[in-house]
Amino acid sequence: MMGFVITVHVIACILLIVLILIQSGRGGGLVEGFSGVESMFGPKTNVFLTRMTTVLGITFFLTCIALAFLSTQQSKSLMSRAKPQKIETQSQAPQTTSQPSPASETAKTE
Repeated sequence: MMGFVITVHVIACILLIVLILIQSGRGGGLVEGFSGVESMFGPKTNVFLTRMTTVLGITFFLTCIALAFLSTQQSKSLMSRAKPQKIETQSQAPQTTSQPSPASETAKTE
């Protein structure tokens, strides 16, 4: 299921990028370089590109939500199967040694 949603998401992303770049905007867009696109759909090209951008935008957001939901479900299922590990702690106080320091040894030898 996750693989299918990722595949649809990637295809929607690529097509959305292409459609946005093809549309003519204030600067003309890339549609001037692709003059065949204008003649491909006839006079309704702008309406078609706008509708396809809307459909792909909605698909993009729905797949984002689906991927977020599926990823949280996978995390829960993995954690519910795991058993908690007991950590053993030792409550012993650190032992102090009564070894003389090196400075006191040099004082004795002088």
